[in-house]
Amino acid sequence: MTQQSPQIPSTEPELAGVRNFRDVGGLPADDGRRVRHGVLFRSGHLAHATEEDARYLGSLGLHTIFDFRNASDIRIEGPDVALAGVTNVNIPLSDPADGKEFWAMVRDGHLDELRVVLGEGQAAGRMSSSYRSIITERTAEHSRVLHTLAEDSVPALMHCAAGKDRAGLSIAVTLLAVGVGRDAILADYLESSAPHRRYKIRRGDNSAAALSPEVMELLAPLFDARAEYLAAAFETIEERWGTTDRYLEEGLGLSSRTRELLRARLLTD
Repeated sequence: MTQQSPQIPSTEPELAGVRNFRDVGGLPADDGRRVRHGVLFRSGHLAHATEEDARYLGSLGLHTIFDFRNASDIRIEGPDVALAGVTNVNIPLSDPADGKEFWAMVRDGHLDELRVVLGEGQAAGRMSSSYRSIITERTAEHSRVLHTLAEDSVPALMHCAAGKDRAGLSIAVTLLAVGVGRDAILADYLESSAPHRRYKIRRGDNSAAALSPEVMELLAPLFDARAEYLAAAFETIEERWGTTDRYLEEGLGLSSRTRELLRARLLTD
């Protein structure tokens, strides 16, 4: 079978208050099918959705919204906008930048503090380590997501705060379960680094020093979607379970029947 190249939708809506929104449809699976358009979406949080954004989201016929933010995220950003007839499921996952003290430093820390905590590759290392931890420590949460999808909870939207890390990994795990190849999963993941999708870095002090190029460079790894982060997750699957199939079966408890249901829900005929 000839390997199909990743297919990313070329058009998408411009939502004023929701960043990093996109349809995951079009990605190729190993059996020649593709992810259906209009059944699996991903985005940043919906707390700041405008009325027009809400109307658009309401037009998608969503069954379920998976919100992977934790209580702290929700306190800061607010709850998701309410959409009629949609089931909202909150499944908190670890934030790669979790910790009140850490976020305070990101928001308000001075250059010397940022150098100590984030410099010399520490920020990128923190991200890769977090991706590894989510894979090994959040198997119950990912199992719940996949079993819910298999029970016909589509169309579904998955989001966290920025739609990059927690949602990105959950989308990646879902795509692995239906046989989408890693290259295609990576291509979709890296879309989160497009300038119009990126999470806006907010600093408590908007002075030139607080937003200097060096400060932005130190913070960048926290807000980038980097291939090395997703590679760390995939490597962890291999180190812990040996193969993707064993990870899905033993780690997430997916039976062959459940995987077939997922393929039927998410892939083209």
